Amino acid sequence: MTILETQHHLWPDEEACAHFAQALAQCPQLQNLSIELHGELGAGKTTFVRHLLRALGVQGRIKSPSYAVVEPYQPPLLQGLSAHHFDFYRFSDPREWEDAGFRDIFAAPGLKLCEWPQKAAGVLPTPDLKLVLTLDLNDARLVRLQAHSAQGQQVLAQLEALLSRYATPPSDPQEPPL
Repeated sequence: MTILETQHHLWPDEEACAHFAQALAQCPQLQNLSIELHGELGAGKTTFVRHLLRALGVQGRIKSPSYAVVEPYQPPLLQGLSAHHFDFYRFSDPREWEDAGFRDIFAAPGLKLCEWPQKAAGVLPTPDLKLVLTLDLNDARLVRLQAHSAQGQQVLAQLEALLSRYATPPSDPQEPPL
C-alpha cells in the first residue's frame, strides 16, 4: 500500500478528538472516502467515529458494530450519500464478505469507516486514508494519518488548513495590540 502523505496530530483529550472530527466533517471529499482506523482496544476508534458521525449530523444512537459487523447511517451533511461503520474485529471468514454484500457497499459511493481492517486483509480495497491511534503515557492519543489516494491527499490538505484556522484564536479587532 503506497503512502502518498502523512500527518501527525495529538489529541490530549476527547474534546480534541471531537474538534478533529468536526474539522474532517467539513472536507467535501469525505462524502466518498474509505477510512481505515487502526489502534489497540480502547485507543478511541469508535469514539472518533461517533464524533465524526455527529459532526455529519447523525442523530440518535450510534452503535458499535462489533457484533453486526456494519452499521449504516444517512448523515444529513453527506448530501444523500450513506456512511457505513464497519468493525471487523470478529470477522473471520472471507466468504462473509460476499455473503453480506460488503463488496457492493465498498463499490458504491459514500463514506466507509473501518475498524480492525487487518482482520479483513485481502478483501478490503485500499483505503483513501489510514488513521492510526496510539495511547501515550498520559492517555493522550497520538494520531498518524496516511493518505493512500489523491482524494486522501486532498482531504489531508483541507484538514490541515481547517485545523490551523482553529489553532490560533482570532484576535479581537476592538482590542489594541500589546
